[in-house]
Amino acid sequence: MKQSIHPDSYRPVVFQDLNNGATFLTRSTAQTDETIELDGVKYPLIKVHVSSSSHPFFTGEERVLDIEGRVDKFKARAEAGKAAREKRASAAKKITRRAVNRSEKSVARQGNK
Repeated sequence: MKQSIHPDSYRPVVFQDLNNGATFLTRSTAQTDETIELDGVKYPLIKVHVSSSSHPFFTGEERVLDIEGRVDKFKARAEAGKAAREKRASAAKKITRRAVNRSEKSVARQGNK
């Protein structure tokens, strides 16, 4: 490593996963005002929304981790699109069915003459 370009302020810090409460004690330069007592010792606390203990890639579980609601909005748009496609398909079938019925009636009328 090059000298004098890396921070010297590494210290023990606890990272806490907000999804499941898991804590990780590691060294970091991240600054925080919060503290937590772990094994009788006070450490700076940094809260994170996702860590390896709650991320679906690492846990193998499928969970919605989106706090902003973007996933819900995407699913709602997908459902609305599916409903619109089904409605258009139904309308097209109805129009086709009416045209077939009209042509059959027309043929039947011409046959009766």
